[in-house]
Amino acid sequence: MKTIKNLLIATIILLMAALPLTSFAQMQAPAASPAASVSQNVGFTKISIDYSSPAVKGRKIFGEIEKYGVTWRAGANAATIIEFSTGVSVGGKNLRPGKYSIFITPQASGEWTVHLNSKASSVFAYMKDGKIDEEALAKDDAVAIKVAPVMSNEVHERLQYSISAGNNKVAKVTMSFEKVKISFDVDTQVDQKMEGFKAAF
Repeated sequence: MKTIKNLLIATIILLMAALPLTSFAQMQAPAASPAASVSQNVGFTKISIDYSSPAVKGRKIFGEIEKYGVTWRAGANAATIIEFSTGVSVGGKNLRPGKYSIFITPQASGEWTVHLNSKASSVFAYMKDGKIDEEALAKDDAVAIKVAPVMSNEVHERLQYSISAGNNKVAKVTMSFEKVKISFDVDTQVDQKMEGFKAAF
């Protein structure tokens, strides 16, 4: 009886010791560019951005890792997606509710271009002969906005998007990475929607 009891205790101890090893074997290393998201209600509209957040890691990002004049996926891994729950206006152009991918074309000097892709495609969908086909990419722009980058001496180690509600009518979307910040406005068309509500009654 004592032998059976001792055997049972030994088996339980062995099982308990094996559990952490099994769990450890199933664990994966943390992603180099972890998934991130941000959302903000502005007026009657919810604006959401889903992206992956790469790190600088002592590298020169813009001009080396991401070449000037070449459109970049504005994140890592899967496409960076912005979603509007209602119609909005960006760069003076009306956009329907739905999902758009964000691309950015950095430049050595002057303004950069922010593209909102109408198909919510990956930038790699526009690869041709090992390069981005900029002309084909531009054809699928729902809107392309010229923005002035704001340069800083401080390094923003991980890419980050933020959305400011501002006056609760016009949102400001900002991308910060390395020593660069770029922003663009999203007009949630509160006044137009209010007029539409009034007209309906």
